[in-house]
Amino acid sequence: MMLTGGYALIALAACGAAATPASPADHAAAAPGSRHGDDGSTPRDAALPIDQPAPPWQVSQWFNSPPLTLAQLRGKVVFVRWFMGPSCPFCSGTAPTLRALHERYADKGLAVIGMYHHKEETPLDPDQVAGWIRHYDYQFPVAIDKDWTTLRRWWLDGHDRPYTSASFLIDKQGVIRRVHLGGLIAPQGDDITAIRADIERLLAQ
Repeated sequence: MMLTGGYALIALAACGAAATPASPADHAAAAPGSRHGDDGSTPRDAALPIDQPAPPWQVSQWFNSPPLTLAQLRGKVVFVRWFMGPSCPFCSGTAPTLRALHERYADKGLAVIGMYHHKEETPLDPDQVAGWIRHYDYQFPVAIDKDWTTLRRWWLDGHDRPYTSASFLIDKQGVIRRVHLGGLIAPQGDDITAIRADIERLLAQ
């Protein structure tokens, strides 16, 4: 999502700008991108939390899994993506990519985690979120990031971000190694090619 207004908000798999979690999505498109850690192929950006430990997440409800913590996932490579409902074209367009990552790498040690952040005008309804998870055919764990608590801590606080739909690739020791700035991750293209290469490199470590 592209963020608008005096305080731009961002989410790992969402489409628009918002000044508060209740604000509707703005579907303006912008070119997303990736940045990653010290493997020599992409310049570092000091504003991105790369090569830093991922903070514990604080979420309110889990789907497709018992409650999970990052500590429980230590030893796995973790890919975290924020998303919202199918009114977001970036979320719908990225869904096949997330499914493919889960199907291709789950048995090899990758945990794909979806983080739902609410941007609808209507109140948050977990049953509706469950329906959207079925709509996207997500078989991997999904949590509700109520009030964007984790999104703010990981991504938004203190920064003017272009999207709320950022993604984070975390290594087996819990350190963030790649950040995708948000918007669409298409099933084919430079972004997913680079992400898969980093996943395979981290799985091999």
